[in-house]
Amino acid sequence: MYTRTSGCPLVSSAKRVLQQNHITYREVFIDRDEAARQRVLDWTGFQAVPTLVVSDEGSTLPLEPPTELAKGISPRGIDRGAMITEPNDQQLIDWLRKHHLTM
Repeated sequence: MYTRTSGCPLVSSAKRVLQQNHITYREVFIDRDEAARQRVLDWTGFQAVPTLVVSDEGSTLPLEPPTELAKGISPRGIDRGAMITEPNDQQLIDWLRKHHLTM
């Protein structure tokens, strides 16, 4: 999960959903890692967190390139394959189910 060190209600919500579903995750802080910040900008057009990706173990890159977004379009809650950004609880649960990470 790409995140930042300062508080964010959507990050807190995503962490809660992941923890409730016993899903192990790794945080990549875009305000501490310039390359990570640039990846999120390239993927979303914004410094949008949380951006969650399904990746191979030990990797921080999505299993497949995310579905493209039109320039300037908000990525919020859009299932982009192995990536979702700023989801609400239900969007995140649906995305996790799609990837067989929860029931």
